[in-house]
Amino acid sequence: MGPQARQVCSLLLLLQALTKPAETSDFHLAGDYLLGGLFTLHANLKGTIHLNYLQVPKCKQYEMKVLGYNLMQAMRFAVEEINNHSSLLPGVRLGYEMVDTCYLSNNIQPVLYFLAQENYFLPIQEDYSSFVPRVVAVIGPDNSEATITVAHILSLLLVPQITYSAISDDLCDKQSFPGVLRTGPGAEQHVEAMVRLMLSYGWNWIVVLVSSDYYGRENGHLLRERLAGRSICIAFQEALPAPRPDLAVTPPERERLAAIVDKLQRSSARVVVVLSPEMALHNFFREVLRRNLTGAVWIASESWAIDPVLHSLTELRRTGTFLGVTTRRVTIPGFSEFRVRRAQAGPRAPNGTSPQPTCNQECDTCLRATETFSTLLTLSGERVVFNVYSAVYAVAHALHSVLRCSRSTCSNAVVYPWQLLQEIWKVNFTLLGHQIFFDQKGDLPIGLEIIQWQWDQRQNPFRSIAFYHPTLQQLKDISPISWHTPNNTVPLSMCSMVCQAGQKKKPVGLHPCCFECHDCLPGTFLNRSGPGTELELSRSLLNDFSRLPLPTDEFNCQPCPDSEWSHRNDTSCFKRRLTFLKWHEASTILVVVLAALGFLGNLTVLGVFWRHFQTPVVRSAGGPMCFLMLTPLLLAHLAVPVFVGRPTVLTCLCRQALFTLCFTVCISCITVRSFQIVCVFKMARRLPRAYGYWVRYRGPYVFVALITALKVVIVAASVLTLTTVPTVHTDPSDPKIMILSCNPSNRSGLLSGTLLDLILSLAGFSFAYTGRELPTNYNEAKFITLSMTFYFVSSTSLLTFMSVYQGVLVTVVDLSVTVLNLLGISLGYFGPKCYMILFYPERNTPAYFSSMIQGYTMRRD
Repeated sequence: MGPQARQVCSLLLLLQALTKPAETSDFHLAGDYLLGGLFTLHANLKGTIHLNYLQVPKCKQYEMKVLGYNLMQAMRFAVEEINNHSSLLPGVRLGYEMVDTCYLSNNIQPVLYFLAQENYFLPIQEDYSSFVPRVVAVIGPDNSEATITVAHILSLLLVPQITYSAISDDLCDKQSFPGVLRTGPGAEQHVEAMVRLMLSYGWNWIVVLVSSDYYGRENGHLLRERLAGRSICIAFQEALPAPRPDLAVTPPERERLAAIVDKLQRSSARVVVVLSPEMALHNFFREVLRRNLTGAVWIASESWAIDPVLHSLTELRRTGTFLGVTTRRVTIPGFSEFRVRRAQAGPRAPNGTSPQPTCNQECDTCLRATETFSTLLTLSGERVVFNVYSAVYAVAHALHSVLRCSRSTCSNAVVYPWQLLQEIWKVNFTLLGHQIFFDQKGDLPIGLEIIQWQWDQRQNPFRSIAFYHPTLQQLKDISPISWHTPNNTVPLSMCSMVCQAGQKKKPVGLHPCCFECHDCLPGTFLNRSGPGTELELSRSLLNDFSRLPLPTDEFNCQPCPDSEWSHRNDTSCFKRRLTFLKWHEASTILVVVLAALGFLGNLTVLGVFWRHFQTPVVRSAGGPMCFLMLTPLLLAHLAVPVFVGRPTVLTCLCRQALFTLCFTVCISCITVRSFQIVCVFKMARRLPRAYGYWVRYRGPYVFVALITALKVVIVAASVLTLTTVPTVHTDPSDPKIMILSCNPSNRSGLLSGTLLDLILSLAGFSFAYTGRELPTNYNEAKFITLSMTFYFVSSTSLLTFMSVYQGVLVTVVDLSVTVLNLLGISLGYFGPKCYMILFYPERNTPAYFSSMIQGYTMRRD
C-alpha cells in the first residue's frame, strides 16, 4: 500500500473515530424526545473572559468540578432508568443533550442550540405556539446567575426549565420567569436554616465572607436582612477575590487573602459564615492553613457544603468545626455503581441518519476524577443528585400525561413546550418515598439538612446533625456535634458574655450585640426567653435547641403591673400583699373600744337627759335639740365598724356620707345653741323684732335643717362626681404592699364637706367666746370652745396627713380622729351637764338659775 493509500485509510479511520464519540458520549443520547441538560463540569468564575474573542470557550481548560459531573451522571441515570425499567412512557425513548456551561462562561450558546431545530435554524416568528425546539425541557443550570441568564431566553418560548440547585428567590417571580421550576428550596430557606443554627447555639457575633459575584452579593444581602432584629451581629464582612481560571494566585490576591485571615485571627468572633462557590475557596483555605488559623466554626452555604474536593484537604480539620446547609439526603439505588460507568453505545437516531454535530464539551478527566472521589461521594449520599433525578422524573411524568400514555403505548404526537410546562405544574407523584410536586412558587417542598464535616474514612464525611423543615421553620432530629474544642464544649462567639438573670443590656458601640449588663431596679423585671447562663445554654443545646424561642427585648427592663412588685434582678414580678384595716390589729381594737365606750356614754347621757328633761340644766343645754344632737352621735358610734375590714362600695359610701352628716348635725346644733345664748342675753334687747321672728318660726331648727340640706347636696355631688368604689394603691413606705381603701383621690370631696363643718365650728367658737361673761349656768363657752378647737385641729391635721401620706395608716388615723371628735363633743358639751345633774342636784332648780341671772344683771348695771 502506497503512502497516499495509507493517508486515505488514516483519514477514514479518523473520521470514523470522530463520529463514534457522538454515539457513545456522556453528553448525548438519541431519543424520541430530548431533554437538555446544563451542568458545570469545569468552573470559571470570571464568566466574561470569553468575550475577548469570538469563540465558544473550551471548558476543559478550567478547573474540573467533580460534583458537576456527578450531577450530569444523575441525569443520565434517570433517563436510562426511565427508558429501561419504568412504566413511564411505554414505547417512547427519552434522549438528552447535555452541555458543560463552565459555571458562567458557556450559557448562551447551549440555549440557542437547544432552541434551534435539527437544521440549526431558529426562526423569527410572531407566534411560537407551534414551534418545536430541539429539546422539550431543560434541566439546569446549577447556579442562580446562569439560571437567570438562561431563563430570560427560555421563558420567551415557555420552554420548561427545572433547575436543581439555583437558590435565588428572584426565580420565584413568575411574571419574569414563567417557565422556571426548582427541585430544591430557595435562598430564604437556606439562609433561615443558618440563622436558626446560630440562634440555637447562642452565636450572636459572626463574620461573613462572600464571593465577589452575584451569588455572594445576593446571599450576603439576604443574610443581613434575616439577621436584622434577631440579636445576631456581623463583626465584619469581607469579599473574597475571584480566582483565576487556573486557580493561580497573584500577589495582590495573596495580600488580600492574607489581610482577611489576619482580620479573622484578631476578631473575637469565632463563627464564620462563608457564602461563596467552592472554586473561590480553594486559595482562601490554603491561606487559612498557611496562617494556622484554628478554633473557628465554619458555616458553609449549599454551594460548597458537600464539596468533595475541599473535603479532601484533610488539614482543614485542625482549623475548627465545619457545618453546612444542604438538601436532604436521599439514597438512589444503583446510582453509586452507575456514576463510574462509561457511556455505552446507544441506538442510532430515530430517523436512521448519523448524529449531527452538537455543542457538547469534552471532559477527559471527569470519569477518572469521579472514580477517585467515588467512595467519598457514596458515603456522603445522593443529596443534590436527587434534585436532578426528581427533575427528570417530573418531566417524564408530564410528558406521559401530554402523550396520553396507557400502560403499554403512547401517542407519538408533537409536544409543544407550553403544553409540557402546563403538565409539569400539575405533577404529583411519589419517588423513592418522597412526594414530588411544585408549589405556587414553582419550588419542590423538600427539607434541608445541617451537616458536619468528618474525616474518618469509615464514616459519612457529611454527617447529618439536624433537619430543617421549611414550613415549620424549626430544626428537628438534633444530633450531638463533635466540637473541635477542649472537652467538646460548645464554642462561644459573642461580643459580650450573657447577662445574668434579671439584668438588662446597655449597648456599647454601634453593635447591639456588644453591651454592658445592668441590674433591673426594684419594680422592674427582665424575663429573657433564652437561657441565662452559659451552663444553662449548654444544657439546652444538648436537649432540643430547635424549640428555644427567639430572644425578646433584653435592653429594657419591663415595669411590673400595678398589682405586682419585684426585687432587684428579678426575672418576674410577684403579687403584692393586699392590706386594709383588720379587726385583730392593736390600733383597731383600741379605737373600737373607745367607740364602744363613747356609744355607752352617749346612751347614758340620753337616758339622763330623758329622765331630767324638764330640769333647768337640760333646758338650758338646748332641750329637745339635745336629742337631735345625741341621736347622730349614737349613729356615728354604731357606724365605726365600716372603717374596719375589706372596703366595699357600701362601707365607702357610709364613710363619705354618714359620718359627715352626723358631724354636721351635731356641730350645727352646737353653733345655733351658742348663737341662741348670745341672742337671749345680748341681742334680745337690741333687736326685739328679729328675736321675735327667731322664736316664732323656730329659728334653731330651721338653721339646722338648712345646714343639713346643704351638707346633703355637697355629699351627693361628691358621691356622683367621685367614685365610691374601693381602689388599690401602693404603700409608699413598702412597695411590696398594696393598700385597699376607699377612693384616695376623694380629697376634694372631703375638703368641701369638711370645710362647712370647719366654718360652723369657727362660728360656734366665736359665739361661745362672745358669751364668756354670761351667768355660770349658761356659760358654755369653755366647753364649746374646747370641743370646737379640738375638732378644728384634728380635722386640719387629718387633711394635712392625707395629703402627704397614703398608707393604711390613713384609715387608722381617719377612724381615730372620727372617734375622738365624737368623744370630744360628748365629753366637752354633754359631760359637764350630766356631771351637774348627777352630782349637784341643788343647782338644777329654777330658783338657783333665777338667782344666777339676777346676780349677772346687777353686775352688768
